[in-house]
Amino acid sequence: MGTISLPVRCDRAAAEALWPELVGAVGNAPIEIDGSSVEHVGQAVLQLLVSARRSGGGARIEASPALLQAAALTGLQSELFEEGNA
Repeated sequence: MGTISLPVRCDRAAAEALWPELVGAVGNAPIEIDGSSVEHVGQAVLQLLVSARRSGGGARIEASPALLQAAALTGLQSELFEEGNA
């Protein structure tokens, strides 16, 4: 499985489009998620990312400053980015 790239705008429509790809990627190895281009992220995508981290082999997320800020504002920074929580 390659890397799943997040779009610049991660809103509800993006979450709906990403859902099947994330479900298909769940396995024993961590999913690689590239969020380095994200400029806007909504709650639905944050929920998907938490789910990906908690599923199967977990997920490694490369984050943009906007994604890091959204995670911090919602109290999800350690849930999404600390290695012990993958």
